[in-house]
This record gives sequence, C-alpha cells and structure tokens, in this order.
Amino acid sequence: MAAVLLIVAAVACFAALDTSTKQATTLAPVVMAVWVRYLVQALATGASLLPQMRGDLLRTRRPLLQALRGALLLLCSVIAFYSLKAVQVGEFTAVVMLCPLLLTVLAAWALRERVSWLRWLCVGAGFAGSMLVLRPGSELFSWAMLLPLLLVLANTGFQLLTSHLSKTEDPRTTHLYTGIVGWGLASLALPWAWQALPGSTWLVLAMMGGFSTLGHYLLILAFGRAPVAVLTPFLYLQIAFATLFAWVLFNHLPDAWSFVGLALVAAGGVLGTWSMARETRARAATRHQRLVDA
Repeated sequence: MAAVLLIVAAVACFAALDTSTKQATTLAPVVMAVWVRYLVQALATGASLLPQMRGDLLRTRRPLLQALRGALLLLCSVIAFYSLKAVQVGEFTAVVMLCPLLLTVLAAWALRERVSWLRWLCVGAGFAGSMLVLRPGSELFSWAMLLPLLLVLANTGFQLLTSHLSKTEDPRTTHLYTGIVGWGLASLALPWAWQALPGSTWLVLAMMGGFSTLGHYLLILAFGRAPVAVLTPFLYLQIAFATLFAWVLFNHLPDAWSFVGLALVAAGGVLGTWSMARETRARAATRHQRLVDA
C-alpha cells in the first residue's frame, strides 16, 4: 500500500509538471525553462543525499551512459516544451503514455521476445487511442501535434538506458547525474536565450523543477518497495490527473472522441502490463518445473 501511495503521488507530480510546463510555454524561452528545471533537480538531489551518501553519491561505473541518459532526458524536456504549445495537457499525457506499449514492440523486434495476441491487441488499442486524440486530417490538427509521438521515441530510448543502468548504478546517483548533465548542457545555450523575467515566471519555472525532482524521487521510492508489474498500471493515473489539472487551471476538457482515445490508451497500457506480468510468471513457473523434473 505504501508503494501504491508513492506511485500515485509521483504521477500527480508528473501531471503537475506538465501543467506548469504548459504555463511556462507562454512565459519564458525553452532554454531558460529547462535550465531552471535541471538546476533545481541537481541542487535538491545533492542537498538531500550528499550528507548521508558523501562520495558514494558521485561514484559511477558508467559515466558516458550517465551523460547520455541526461542528454536524452533533456531532449525529452525540450520536445515536451514545444509539444505543450500545441497540445493540451491531458491529450499530451495520453500520447506520451504510449511509451510502455512501444517497448513491447521493441521487445518483439529486437529481442525476439514472444508477444501474445492480447499484448498486440493492447498496442493496437493504444495507438488507435492516440490517433483519436490527435486526429490527423481534422480541422483541429496541426503538424506540431505530432511532436508528442517524437517524444515517445526519445522517452523509449531513455527508459531502455535507465533499465540498463539500473543493473549496476545506484538510482540516486543516476538521478543526480541526470540533473547535472541537463543543467550543464542547458547552461551552454543560456547566454543566447537569457532575458529578464518577472518574479511570477521564476516561480512557475521553479515549480517545474520541484515537481519533476519530487516525482522522480517518489518513483524511486515506490519501485524500491514493490515489483514493477504491480505498480506500472498506476502510472496511467497520470492521464486522469493531467486532465483534471487542465480543467481546473485552463478550463479545458477533452471532447467526446478525445475521452474515448484517453480511455483506449489507459486501458491498453493497464491490460498490457497485466498480460506481460502473467506471461512472465508463467515462464518462470515453467523454468522452475523443468529444474524440479531434472
């Protein structure tokens, strides 16, 4: 139950991050926004963990992969910033949540993993749902609305790299280096983007960094207390939170077709996670029985 509460709090933070990012798109240049976001993450993570971990917090076996992960997340942040200029928060979140379904496709293609018909059906439902949200060809469609699909590709690479690093790296160290790399890269472009901003805008940018940092930290705590298969379905609550926040702050509610699309993406993701967990347990039971028989 503690892990479930942590994961729900984490996705609420991520929905708040997207909502504050949507607000920031009208207030500040993208470079300044991501610079503040990663500065807050680096400072908050270092201040909270360095006293207890000391030098261990900075120790990594894969510095190049840590740098690549940080650069990928920075790329995701930049794409998200421009995506939210064209797409409402709830619809944006639904499309981005296709990432776990895309991992299923990659597992079947690159790893030659056997994927059941039910999981393929979930992938198809998620993709259909995203098309209902974006609706290419409609009067409301613009090519900028395809940016969330590009974000899905970048985020999938980020997730794969995160999974690889988790085998050898402390997640707290990874979290710190992600903030440092993102802040450092954004700092290189900052002199060409800097402009005077009112105090209220700085507050919105700081909130972006705070929501992101807290959300990722809660995510680490949650996955340290329960299996991934148990918690992943709760990630799709982010769609509900994002839709709620967009309604409260921007007075925007998706239309009927968009609601159907949101539901398809969420249903496909939750059912696909359940199916994957069931298949994993079945394969483990089969291997165990073979060992017993041997």
